[in-house]
Amino acid sequence: MYLSQIPALKIICAIFLSCIVAAQPRVPQTLQGAGAENLDGKAFDPFNSSEGRVVVLLFVRTDCPISNRYAPAIQKLHEKFHGKADFWLVYPDASETAARIRAHNEEFHFSIPALRDVHRNLVKRALATITPEAAVFDASGKLFYHGRIDNWYEDFGRSRAAPTTHDLADAIRNTLNGNATVPDHADAVGCYISDLK
Repeated sequence: MYLSQIPALKIICAIFLSCIVAAQPRVPQTLQGAGAENLDGKAFDPFNSSEGRVVVLLFVRTDCPISNRYAPAIQKLHEKFHGKADFWLVYPDASETAARIRAHNEEFHFSIPALRDVHRNLVKRALATITPEAAVFDASGKLFYHGRIDNWYEDFGRSRAAPTTHDLADAIRNTLNGNATVPDHADAVGCYISDLK
């Protein structure tokens, strides 16, 4: 069949469809299907790695003072639930290099594996907007809780002598027991994750 015999409408549709396909954003091969990347720059999905276990994502920044003040509490929670839930430090700021993150982990004595979320895949999945902020997922990857670690901070620059609630610990315990956390969100206080869309 000659091209001149094909109805003009089919040609226009074919051109239109090829333009749509060409215009689709291309995801780098190394990041397709991955949640983030490890500090060696390799695509890494903490949900695949933690298959069958509760996942706790802790969104932090190297330069957020409230996030840094929470470092001992985060480390204690990791130790408390070690073997029952997998913890991951998530750095959502693309400008924070792997070298700076390693130095930060050493400075604050973290033994929790760190990930760079440069494409904000984990931020979106966890509905995170602040550092420090936590997200708890059950073994199937369903989000059970997201928000503050506790109520130590009432506002930026205003903290209690000690927290009176332990939101993250309660959420982890509830998720491990298959119970819902009510409410499933508590506003965090800290540094906004920039450039969220």
